[in-house]
Amino acid sequence: MEAVKDMNSVLVRLALAAAVVATTTPALAQESKNLVATKTDWSVFTDDSPKECWGVSSPKESVNSRDGKPVSVRRGDILLFVTFRPGSGGKGEISFTGGYPFATGSNVTVDIDGKSYELFTEGEWAWPGSAEADSDLLAAMKRGSNATLKAASGRGTETKDTFSLRGFTAAMEEAEKRCK
Repeated sequence: MEAVKDMNSVLVRLALAAAVVATTTPALAQESKNLVATKTDWSVFTDDSPKECWGVSSPKESVNSRDGKPVSVRRGDILLFVTFRPGSGGKGEISFTGGYPFATGSNVTVDIDGKSYELFTEGEWAWPGSAEADSDLLAAMKRGSNATLKAASGRGTETKDTFSLRGFTAAMEEAEKRCK
């Protein structure tokens, strides 16, 4: 039952974030009751039931390839999240959805300024494997300028999504402050 509740929370966050991040006009972005701040390339949202605060961004560039050749593929929302919950001690939890089911048993590689980090995958989602890995990646994202995530789909497509980290630290500070 708890897993279903957690998945519903993730789905609600995904829908709200996708609606705002995908919006091209500020007026539409302001319609969401859950959007509380925009910090350059990152948006901050809150939800009260259960209490959660998160920063989210969409990639600045996406490249899809198969057998080393660029291909056009259909993907759902591509989003990078950091979620905070009251009582978590300010520790953000990183998650990524690539807009497709990842290849079974595959990992997502995150590159920040030449250093690599691994995320494990399940379905369309990927996460660091431990609280320590979350903390290390979060610290790197605060120092970095871009995060490039490489992954493989269940159909054999290789993807490379590059996220700007401009505004990331300010967005994380805002999300953490709202969930204390």
